[in-house]
Amino acid sequence: MSINEIYTVILALITSASASLVGSFALMKRMTLAGDAISHVALPGIGLALLFGMNPTLGATAALLVGILLIWNLEKRTGLATETMIGVVFSASLAIGALITPQEELEQALFGGFAPISFPAFLIYALLSVLVILSVMALRHRLVLGLFSSDLALASGVKLKRLNLYFLLLFGLVIVLGLRLLGALLVGSLIIIPAAIGRQLAHTFSGFISMSIAAGLLSVILGLAVARYYGLDVGPTIVTVAAGLFILSLLKKRI
Repeated sequence: MSINEIYTVILALITSASASLVGSFALMKRMTLAGDAISHVALPGIGLALLFGMNPTLGATAALLVGILLIWNLEKRTGLATETMIGVVFSASLAIGALITPQEELEQALFGGFAPISFPAFLIYALLSVLVILSVMALRHRLVLGLFSSDLALASGVKLKRLNLYFLLLFGLVIVLGLRLLGALLVGSLIIIPAAIGRQLAHTFSGFISMSIAAGLLSVILGLAVARYYGLDVGPTIVTVAAGLFILSLLKKRI
């Protein structure tokens, strides 16, 4: 294994841990499907970046930032639920992205891959993943309080609308970090499935968080190993392994 592949494996594991942590809170907020939807908002940014010869990650980041701010503002103005706003923006983004992304680049944008990464880029991605983990842990008490009782949270001085924006931004950052590996179509699975596994296997809040992260790490480790051994695409293999682990978690809970 080359040094570049080692960077990518380490980065995949750190990204998985941050995505699983965010996914745990997203599941409690009933936003798990939002991971799949918001990830598609990155597609128009990727398409525009490729058309103008720019870094696709920068285009995806800009598109996600605009999309998240649009979702947050529409939610405030209309009073509709976050998932409703995400659904509207998702549909438009997917259509626009499919139209403007060059066909030869569309598959990689949708499904990701094991693309080479430089050491400076590795450091930036790793630091951002750690930043997500630390930020979620710093906000965890306020997030749980807001989920338990919005009235109690407001009485305690928690600004729920601002907290929701912070969480959406962290949500979007996790998606940016996972785009290289899984692409816009599959990166939401890295948020959804490990959290669902953790929910099936754990009975306490701390256990739920721990099991979600463990499920995400195991999915990536097994997925990378299977993809390397059989010469398969990395992204779809990781998601397939994660789905298999979820089925096993259902059997475990029933037993």
